[in-house]
Amino acid sequence: MNKTPFILIALLLPLAASPLYSQSVKQASSSPEGSTADRVKPLSLPDAPFPRGSFVLPPNPDAGHIPVPHTALSVDHEYDLVELIDIAERENPETRIAWERARNVAIGEGIAASTYLPVITANVLGGYQGVNGQSSTLGATVHGSANVFGSVEAVSIGWLLFDFGGRKNIVGAAKKMTDASNIAFTGAHQQVIYSVSIAYYAYVAAVERHKTAMEALTNASEIEAAAEARYNHGEGTVIETAQTRNLTAQERFSVVNSQGAEQQAYATLLAAMGVSPLVTIRIAPVMHHALSTDDLAPVDQIVSDALTRRPDVLAGYSTLQASQASVKVAEAQNRPKIFLAGTGAYVSGQLGLTAVPPIGEQLPTLNITGNQWNGTILMGMSIPIFDAHRRANAIRQAKNDEDKAATTLDQIRLNAMREIVSAQIALRTSLAANDAALVLKSAAQTSYDATLDSYKQGVGTVTATVDAETHLFQAELAEDDAYTSALSAAATIAFATGTLGAAPR
Repeated sequence: MNKTPFILIALLLPLAASPLYSQSVKQASSSPEGSTADRVKPLSLPDAPFPRGSFVLPPNPDAGHIPVPHTALSVDHEYDLVELIDIAERENPETRIAWERARNVAIGEGIAASTYLPVITANVLGGYQGVNGQSSTLGATVHGSANVFGSVEAVSIGWLLFDFGGRKNIVGAAKKMTDASNIAFTGAHQQVIYSVSIAYYAYVAAVERHKTAMEALTNASEIEAAAEARYNHGEGTVIETAQTRNLTAQERFSVVNSQGAEQQAYATLLAAMGVSPLVTIRIAPVMHHALSTDDLAPVDQIVSDALTRRPDVLAGYSTLQASQASVKVAEAQNRPKIFLAGTGAYVSGQLGLTAVPPIGEQLPTLNITGNQWNGTILMGMSIPIFDAHRRANAIRQAKNDEDKAATTLDQIRLNAMREIVSAQIALRTSLAANDAALVLKSAAQTSYDATLDSYKQGVGTVTATVDAETHLFQAELAEDDAYTSALSAAATIAFATGTLGAAPR
């Protein structure tokens, strides 16, 4: 027989009979439905720190210093792309940071090379020794005390003569890291050149869009004037004048938006140069020239050539070589080391110390008894036997780092290939779009001129004229965007292939 129900009833009976339970049931039965808030008290949360305080920090005038350009900039000169890039290479902090990083790595290479040379140290020691006690001999007790002083002036030399390739690979790894940092420095310059080029083309496009919007506003005003003239002569209608006024308002709105976009593009260009956005300079327009796809090589050839010169690929390859050298360094820790150690000293005093010459990083301790010159020269060999698998684990870590570097290099190559293919597709597309935009603008201009002339002669309609002007405005914007997009795409593929070493031509 299952005794579980009886056990549950026996446990619930005392609870049901308790006054607290009865009172709770009575309150629950007397409360109206939906009055849970009357029976449950809200949690009392602690006050937040500074509940009514301000989170605005006090100003620090020293921290708010505005950087001043190192290059003298003229407001009367129009800077072309070559000059803008030259300013950016001197002003952009990224190039300076990359240069300092490369210098630090080069210093590390010098530190690694210094391990081939001996280490010479000079030590000056002075000491005091006090003795106070008693001694017993044949039942006789003798009390005594002594205070002695001593000093030593020593010159020590430690020289690691041979370590079976350990230092050689340390220097080799440091050299490869120096190569990687120098390549990264070059890559930082390419990145600055690319960023300024793209920002410059975007600014030029914004300027052209603003000019196009101004021209569209002029055309809309001309159409509105023609509609007003027809209306004043009794040939037009109120609907026609309302349509032309609406067109003028739309074009004026486009002018305002394009002007704001031009100012934003200007600030972005200055930021890419590393110059304060408060600086005012004049930017030269881009020189238009014919664009063609005839110079584009096959994509497989472009990829194969690019992988041999891209900064990230070359830096990754140097990092892999440094990792391989680090594996050899770890393996060399299992081999013996032959060293030379020596000490020359002058001692004076009566301190009782044990003389042990310095080996490795140990400091010398000398027997300071009497006044004398002494010297010690040792040559020995250190053989590692057991270190609780520390060297073995270090080798495993070095090999894991080597595998990681190899995998990272493969990833960099794949990313580079994707970037190059994408850049080539974008360039071909933008060049085709530029050709189509030229034809579109020519057709739209012809249609607009004919439609406006017909409307002025009283033959065409205002609707057709407004549509023609709108299509011309869109065609001109398409031409502006297509040309600068093609230039940006050309700069992108040059950057993706590692050939953007100067301003794009």
